Amino acid sequence: MAQYLLGIDIGSHESKGVLTDTSGKLIAQDVRKHEMQHPKPGHVEHDVEAVWWGEFASLCKSLVEMASVDAKDVAGVAVSAAFGMVPVDENCTPLRAGGIMYGVDTRSVAEIDELNKRLGEERILQRCGNPLSTQQMGTKVLWLKNNEPDIFAAAHMFLPSSSFIVARLTGAFVIDHLHAGFFGPLYDLQQQCWGEDLCEGIVEIDRLPKIMWASEIAGTVTQKAAAETGLAVGTPVTVGTSDVAAEALSIGVTSPGETMMMYGSTAWITLLVEEPVLHKDLWASPFVFPGVFCLHGGTATSGSMTRWMRDNIASEMVSAEGEGQPEAYTRLTELAEQAPPGAGGLVVLPYFSGERSPINDPYAKGMIFGLQLHHDRSHLYRAALEGVGYSINHTLQVMREAGADPKLMSAVGGGTKSKIWLQSVSDITGVPQEVPMVTLGASYGNAFLAGCAAGLIESPEKIRDWVAVRERISPNGQNADVYAGLMDIYLKLYERNADLMHRVDNPAR
Repeated sequence: MAQYLLGIDIGSHESKGVLTDTSGKLIAQDVRKHEMQHPKPGHVEHDVEAVWWGEFASLCKSLVEMASVDAKDVAGVAVSAAFGMVPVDENCTPLRAGGIMYGVDTRSVAEIDELNKRLGEERILQRCGNPLSTQQMGTKVLWLKNNEPDIFAAAHMFLPSSSFIVARLTGAFVIDHLHAGFFGPLYDLQQQCWGEDLCEGIVEIDRLPKIMWASEIAGTVTQKAAAETGLAVGTPVTVGTSDVAAEALSIGVTSPGETMMMYGSTAWITLLVEEPVLHKDLWASPFVFPGVFCLHGGTATSGSMTRWMRDNIASEMVSAEGEGQPEAYTRLTELAEQAPPGAGGLVVLPYFSGERSPINDPYAKGMIFGLQLHHDRSHLYRAALEGVGYSINHTLQVMREAGADPKLMSAVGGGTKSKIWLQSVSDITGVPQEVPMVTLGASYGNAFLAGCAAGLIESPEKIRDWVAVRERISPNGQNADVYAGLMDIYLKLYERNADLMHRVDNPAR
């Protein structure tokens, strides 16, 4: 009898997979590293064949082999991915090598301006639940139409990354409601469907995938996909979803009032609510189950920025790591712990690839403010971690303005390995965090989702049987005044320098 669940997540910089049983016990796990490509300034892509499909197929094979199980005993497969989009033909062959990525890719700024003028910003917010930003994939579909017209004209379908993998597995062109919500301005949040009038002048509705819930089955593994992945023909495959949703599931966030704080290449906050909460500086979408909605906010570069710091201020640590010494991140974290809270007055704006919520400014630039001769890289690295904390706090402040007030955040992602980062965020925001015992991330949430969709797990709340809390991080009140003062500086630095940041890209401004 089929008893195993396969979950895979294609992230920004690595792909992870797990095989579990129906109780959440980990049977096997594996990972593949990759890079995002930067073909032009402002353009960020993934290699569709090598990363999205190639690493997915490789992980499927390795997980089944590592666990020494029969592929026929895999009861369900679910996949999530960092948000990206690729045009494909009728056979799901990508029409461009690079999948266009989420908000860190800022190529569609002109299209955002065009659509805001054509449709009206308030109309877009009320109908779609989101303001237009570089996070919205509908603007990038229009970019294809404007800049790669031959590819646009030849496209049979425009698929997000997880939907591309599902189509390759099953032949079904589908998308989950959460992903559709980030195809603004094409998705009508109130009606939960593609809006015919919203799509007009951008793309025909029949070239967009069928919208389903991530907790539903899209189809089963085809003969061709079985040969490429090692999965059994007929294995059920879910609709697929975003890494954000799968991460939330992986730590037990399923019900209104619960909040996920994801520390990854980007930092992402998802607060679950009963009804859509609309705010011009935040994002609203459905969740993976009917009747639950999300209020989202995100920092464009968190782990990506700490990676930049590591590579540029600790290159010898990276080299030493390759020779078997401790990880460079571990050594940098130890250094950061030697610096005081507030990093000796250093403030970092983590806008190293523009910024998402709440300023939604693709032209925003990173900044290291307050440097003095006594500062060293311990201060720099701590300030980088705290800069992400200020960005998270900025989003939480706006959530409260919108009427949503997270009281506790469940933390997940690679950043949870850093106690100083977790503590800094709680100190800056004043919000406690809980860290699960198992932080396998989105792939683990996908395994649970596969079990739900296959009918082997009776309700979303059963994920709590899979999750145990490792530790609780409480705010340290002794640091409140230090961080309050620096938070004020953080906000004013952007306000006073935004025009100069914009002039870097457009000197005529």
